[in-house]
Amino acid sequence: MEIEAEVEQSKFKRICVFCGSSQGKKTSYQDAAIQLGKELLTGVTVGEVKAVADMHQRKAEMAKHSDAFIALPGGYGTLEELLEVIAWAQLGIHDKPVGLLNVDGYYNSLLSFIDKAVEEGFISPSARHIIVSAPTAVELVKKLEEYVPSHQGVASKLSWEMEQLDYPEEYDISS
Repeated sequence: MEIEAEVEQSKFKRICVFCGSSQGKKTSYQDAAIQLGKELLTGVTVGEVKAVADMHQRKAEMAKHSDAFIALPGGYGTLEELLEVIAWAQLGIHDKPVGLLNVDGYYNSLLSFIDKAVEEGFISPSARHIIVSAPTAVELVKKLEEYVPSHQGVASKLSWEMEQLDYPEEYDISS
């Protein structure tokens, strides 16, 4: 489930939140989600419904209209959406902050994996700083507000717009 939240008194107007469709087993995950909601929401109606053709366009639209991203604890879908916006940042498609709400160390293994990938030369040290992590909503929002991109983009000024891709109908992805 994704939420676009309008944020007052912030440099962010909209934050895209990736979270599991399940609440998880620990009440701390639920409490953290509620706390994040309190940190972000202003009492104003948030979000909008927009029909899209497929999942890729859905993610592109969410990313296009968001100023930052936050991942709460979740499963495969949350991880897939999180990694895609991280990869887009690494490629220079956007320079928006990407945050992990690391409740009870939920994302410690992922962060260790990423650190290992840096150590082994698969991720550059500057690209490691794309991800901002904190155990509480208050700390995470503060870190996201202070975020300054330090990675080198390789595909600057790419567009989120699917229409501009203009792939031929029989595009062969294996070549």
